[in-house]
Amino acid sequence: MLDVTKRTAPFDTARLDRLMDDAEMDVLIATSKHNIQYLLGGHRSFFFESMDAMGLSRYLPVFVYAKGEPQKAGFFGHRMDRFQNEVTPFWVFEINTKSSGSIDAMEKAAEYARKLNAKPKRIGIETAFVPVDAVAALRKVFPNSDYVDALFVLERLRAVKSPQELEMLRIASDKVIDSMQAVFQNFGAGVTKAELAEALRREETSRGLTFDYCLIAAGSSLNRAPSDQRWERGDVLSLDSGGNYHGYIGDVARMGIIGEPDAELVDLLAEVEAVEQASMKPIRPGALGKDIYTAANDVLHKSKVHNHTEFLAHGMGLVSHEAPRLTNSGPVPYDAYDADRPLETGMVISVETTLQHPQRGFIKLEDTVVVTAIGFEVYGDRIRGWNRAGG
Repeated sequence: MLDVTKRTAPFDTARLDRLMDDAEMDVLIATSKHNIQYLLGGHRSFFFESMDAMGLSRYLPVFVYAKGEPQKAGFFGHRMDRFQNEVTPFWVFEINTKSSGSIDAMEKAAEYARKLNAKPKRIGIETAFVPVDAVAALRKVFPNSDYVDALFVLERLRAVKSPQELEMLRIASDKVIDSMQAVFQNFGAGVTKAELAEALRREETSRGLTFDYCLIAAGSSLNRAPSDQRWERGDVLSLDSGGNYHGYIGDVARMGIIGEPDAELVDLLAEVEAVEQASMKPIRPGALGKDIYTAANDVLHKSKVHNHTEFLAHGMGLVSHEAPRLTNSGPVPYDAYDADRPLETGMVISVETTLQHPQRGFIKLEDTVVVTAIGFEVYGDRIRGWNRAGG
């Protein structure tokens, strides 16, 4: 069992205290799977990995943290969580794994939070990840407290990745690339997009990943959903997939073709690659987040296909589009908080350049880039050109 005298949090508690202080937050109550994993140092429920619903309610893990008192942090989970606590004990000092649903889990967590702070002025909750019935249970205990969204505080806490987190992101990226390479090599003319997406799922899961999605486009079509459309000779194929390794997402995109690419296709992919490479050059500690866009757009605006091409950069980790936030004009709405702030060692950025050509189809590259002490490193930095079908 865990020596209670040696329990230490797996995250920077001083940083969390500062973030909570800036938000004037007295108590933090986290309920999302990804933040529970982060705050508990890796816990992912083996029983509720794929589904939250159970009987008349749902799985709701609850982590309680009072500002300035990490030694009193608590976790309140489902009955199934106790088995994992027996195998790998949680670091927190208060553990209750006797709940069956969202209401009883939150009731236990709220009662414990009241012992830590009987009258908190502001309580941070994950408004997008806590059900209404659990909020009602919390309000019964703290009817006079103000409730604020804890997303920003928790996102900033996770923004700089540890060496262990970076290794999981590296593994995830490499395994997705390996899976894509296998699909390119094993299939050929006549296979459907649905069959290719299913093959990629099998390849990723066989390598120990949890398959998240496959965005797939073939031929001149710009539709990216799996379908009965067939990949035929001369058609381009875009694979853009996310597979996670213990929760950490590998998100990359690569291109394939049946036969040999003609001169125009070689040139078009080179245009996309030029923007990708340019976007990475300024990445280093101390560089401003907006420098990535400046470098990418300098090349993109000179491209002969700039009217059909888009560049996007966003943070990666346990969540796609987490910190750093680099633009306020991307497909996922948020502010450009990090555009005018320096990048830090350990931040992870996805850079993606997409050409939606009206005749030649969907041509895209996406890469996972890590800010290192001396610059940057690209995970899964392989099969960047036209990958020939092998089937």
